[in-house]
Amino acid sequence: QVQLQESGPGLLKPSQTLSLTCTVSGDSITTNSVYWSWVRQPPGKGLEWMGAIGTSGSTHYSSSLNSRMSISRDTSKNQFTLQLSSVTPEAPAVYYCTRVPYDSWGQGTLATVSS
Repeated sequence: QVQLQESGPGLLKPSQTLSLTCTVSGDSITTNSVYWSWVRQPPGKGLEWMGAIGTSGSTHYSSSLNSRMSISRDTSKNQFTLQLSSVTPEAPAVYYCTRVPYDSWGQGTLATVSS
């Protein structure tokens, strides 16, 4: 059974960098030719796909976030990490890590930006 768990600070100040890590168990982030993705959801709104990293290490990002985000990985820990720079005060969002084809999801972690 594949399990994903997000971790990272939940409260940031404007202009800081959001850094969230997803720890995967039950599957390897370097095998099976799948993608590992980050998705966020503001309260009451739909899911927003942010980006993904493939088993080869290749990355793909949302065009709206491309200039501010990156996804990296630590294969020794079976983890992948989201970094989103220059965060701004806005509605909080729950950030999820997931395995494409979206058959396994983390429980989500809430991140809020406030001065």
